[in-house]
Amino acid sequence: MKKIVIIDYGLGNLRSVQKGLEHAGASVLISSDPEEIKSADGVILPGVGAFRDAMKNVEKVRDTIDEYVASGKPMLGICLGQQMMMSTSEEGGLTEGLDLVRGKVLRFPHSDLKVPHMGWNSIKITQHHPLFEGIPDGSFVYFVHSYYVDTGEKNTLISCQYGTDFAAAVVNDAGNVIGTQFHPEKSGDVGLKMLKNFVAMC
Repeated sequence: MKKIVIIDYGLGNLRSVQKGLEHAGASVLISSDPEEIKSADGVILPGVGAFRDAMKNVEKVRDTIDEYVASGKPMLGICLGQQMMMSTSEEGGLTEGLDLVRGKVLRFPHSDLKVPHMGWNSIKITQHHPLFEGIPDGSFVYFVHSYYVDTGEKNTLISCQYGTDFAAAVVNDAGNVIGTQFHPEKSGDVGLKMLKNFVAMC
């Protein structure tokens, strides 16, 4: 059975992600222990809340994350977890991210659309990746966010439209670090299939 570690840095809805992964057939541990993280088959970086607080909290395992990523094993960032993977965020003043994927986090432009972008929206798959094997283009997934990721085409796996086009899923150059702006664990059968795909990647 694949061992997946959800990084516990004090912010994030960990239980629903844990349940989703267990349903997908993984053995799941919530931990901030560097040895547990490094020995995992796969790692999840969850996140709910403010970027700056999250970066402050994750600092204690930052070297461990870098080491894990360098090993080539897969890592999935969810929601704020995806945003933390980027180079910088303008939330709460310019703050540096983990810089695992080149790009920046921006606030949705003021328009007649409500912010946060909350609820179901359809996705456009822009390049193939094992995480989205068997997921139909145009599938609906669940979002809750006020900031979005702006990155290059090469690092965008899925795009979405909400007042502006944004990266709904990103990937690093090596292909082992993936982020989703939406919540797979709240996205019904489509999201569960993605979590199963992640477990299969590990």
